[in-house]
Amino acid sequence: MYNVLIKSSLLYGSEKWRLTENNKRRVEATEMDTLRRSSKISRKERIRNVTIRQQIGLEETIIKEIEQNQLTWYGHVQRMAEGRLPKIALKWIPKQKRERGRPKKNWKEGIRKAMNERNLNEGHLEDRKQWSLGVGQRRKTF
Repeated sequence: MYNVLIKSSLLYGSEKWRLTENNKRRVEATEMDTLRRSSKISRKERIRNVTIRQQIGLEETIIKEIEQNQLTWYGHVQRMAEGRLPKIALKWIPKQKRERGRPKKNWKEGIRKAMNERNLNEGHLEDRKQWSLGVGQRRKTF
């Protein structure tokens, strides 16, 4: 029930989200709220989120799944032909002058961070099996 109703709603379109700390916190809070409601556990009972996850049988947070989806989408787009619109949009850099101060973190920086955490590089993109193993979507079969 969790996978069908809650996770599918939370993950809709997550491949293209820019995962800031604020967004991560909001998604995790929404996920925990729905888990608590479905388990009929109130915040007043002061049961930790980790304990609720263990009771339900969830090992990873939804953020890991969002990062997996983003890496899968990134690999898919990078393997596309050069003339395809998603690849053109991914490589596009605006020509307008940016505002003063540090630029906001963009989607690609989040992808680079997730790739570094999983020891992936651009060379793994062409081999789909290797990329899927690195992203964490597949288990090793050998």
